[in-house]
Amino acid sequence: MIAAARAVLALALLAVFYALVAAMVLLWAAFLAAALWTAGAPGVQTPPMSVITACAAFAPIVFGMVWAVIRTARPAAAREDAVTVTRRGAPELWDTVEELALDIGTRPPGHIRLTAEANASVTEDAPLLGLAPGRRVLYLGLPLLAGLSRAELRAVLAHELGHFSRRHSRFGVVAHRGAAGLVAARQAIQDAAAANDLVRLYAGGPLLLLNLYTYVFRWLTRPVRRRQELEADREAARVAGPDAVADALRSTTALDAAWQEFLAEFLAPMRRATGRIPDDPFRAFAHMVEAPELREPLAALRARAVERPADPDDAHPALATRLERLARLPAAEPCTASLSLDPFSLDPLALRPRYAVALGRVMLPGPDAGTRVPWRDWLTELAEHRATRILPPLAEAVREVEETEGMGRKKANPEPKPEPGKEPVTAPATEPDALTVQRVLRLLDSGRRMPLARALNSRLPHGERMFHGERTEHDPLGPLAEALAVLIGAQLVANGTAYWAMNWTGPSILVPPDGIAPETIRTWADTAVRLPGQTRQLGLHLAALGVDERAPLPSTDPAGDTADGPAPAGKARQISITPGITGPARRRIKAVGGLALTVLLLMTGLSLALWANSDDPSYPRVPVTRWTDRYQPGGGTGTEPAPFPTYQQPTFPARPTIPTFQLPPRSVPTIRIEPVIPRPAP
Repeated sequence: MIAAARAVLALALLAVFYALVAAMVLLWAAFLAAALWTAGAPGVQTPPMSVITACAAFAPIVFGMVWAVIRTARPAAAREDAVTVTRRGAPELWDTVEELALDIGTRPPGHIRLTAEANASVTEDAPLLGLAPGRRVLYLGLPLLAGLSRAELRAVLAHELGHFSRRHSRFGVVAHRGAAGLVAARQAIQDAAAANDLVRLYAGGPLLLLNLYTYVFRWLTRPVRRRQELEADREAARVAGPDAVADALRSTTALDAAWQEFLAEFLAPMRRATGRIPDDPFRAFAHMVEAPELREPLAALRARAVERPADPDDAHPALATRLERLARLPAAEPCTASLSLDPFSLDPLALRPRYAVALGRVMLPGPDAGTRVPWRDWLTELAEHRATRILPPLAEAVREVEETEGMGRKKANPEPKPEPGKEPVTAPATEPDALTVQRVLRLLDSGRRMPLARALNSRLPHGERMFHGERTEHDPLGPLAEALAVLIGAQLVANGTAYWAMNWTGPSILVPPDGIAPETIRTWADTAVRLPGQTRQLGLHLAALGVDERAPLPSTDPAGDTADGPAPAGKARQISITPGITGPARRRIKAVGGLALTVLLLMTGLSLALWANSDDPSYPRVPVTRWTDRYQPGGGTGTEPAPFPTYQQPTFPARPTIPTFQLPPRSVPTIRIEPVIPRPAP
């Protein structure tokens, strides 16, 4: 009952969201009409430009929300990042899906599409809020086919078909579309705000309201959707067995982590450094999963998957909860299908390789993705790149120490002095900056091993400043010995007497000529670096192997040749890839700016037109006596024009008489001076 109440509330909340979007559209239209009406009202001094600017800023926001609602309300279109698998291209996969659908008791999907995700999902475009049947699509990730056994793959397929058998589409479609609509509307507002400064000023309020609305909707739908996942687990356990379902859940989590590491640690760095990508990245990933050195790390990932908590935004419960529920179910009959998996066939259900190649082109589209090479050749190049990536820092360190110590390198073949009367002959010269074994040994013989080691350690990335598990601060000569061993190995590979073997958990391993152990060359290099006077012994060993100390390394980059010849040896090809604006992002920025500018210009033009044609306000006027007509009857003698009109001088009320005030007369006191005047003498 609680789940049903939550479902009803979620549907009501979704209906309210659609109503709010409609109300926002009407409110925006009302502001437009009010702005135009205000601009045409008489007595308006200037058009309401503030309202017009706000309407132009809200136009991309309103349009994005309406488009998000329309896109999620209608049946979802097929994903563009997926490849459709036909029955003829994968008959065994189709037979397995139809067999599991019959055992579970549901209608099989009408389409199977492959994705580049370590995940599987199903969709059903069911109309009438999921009450009517619709088109069913099964999405299956190729990374799962690279690492799951047949039993685990059957469990994954049975879980996805269990959603159909339990009729989860009735609520799942609505919940998914509602959540997708809210996410799409929020993304539309964020994209519009990022694309235009005017929209960014007004996007804070709608974005805050939409985030709150999304949180409430997910809070209502999350328990219902997680309960559906547990029900699908029970359906899968009934057909494939609870143990197989539990193993599939652990393996899926581990494969997802391994796939992300493959993309971030191997595919992307190789693409940036050399511009080369495999034509089938999923077979290269299958080679990685089946590598012996990764068995223990993958087992550790499966064990730690139980400790991973559930994502608050994920509809799946925590893995520990799902495994605990599966442990309560009774065990089913073991699957009789073969559990063996050939790592180079990629698909235990006989999937044709062309689908993986096509999906690789969808995952990395366009000519900017890089040069596509066969995946086996790409693995060989990857091993060489991972082994020799320490050589460019070594070349820079050698050059710095030589310049600091005043040991500038001279040309190997100096030009001879011209004889009198003859033209000078130019001898071929070796590239001065080419990295050779002789330059490194020369610095070691002169006692510059510590300056060279410090210069090398300062150029190594922070994560590579390790040597056999120890920090370079404790063993500063370790990376220098490693770099010298790699330099010697690169010379052997260039001579064709050795090759690099891929190691997915560390640097590539050098496979030396027959009769020499892989650790022997490393021991020679370590002895020459740490013990003075051992460089001569190393030179004798190299001469026995046919290595020329003065020979520079050839360019290992097929695309590194320039117009003047091959790229300098010892220098790794560096490609600077600046994060640019993609095509869809560029089109989105233009669309947002164009929409806001169009609304602004149209509203400004209409407002100015209405404001210019509005009537002036009326004011009370003084009546003016008009001139009489020339021959107005009674206006003259018949032949003479009427006299000019006479105007009377306007009379004004008499001014009030200002009262006069008289001051009282000043009273001057009388002074009698007779007593003061002296009297005459008698």
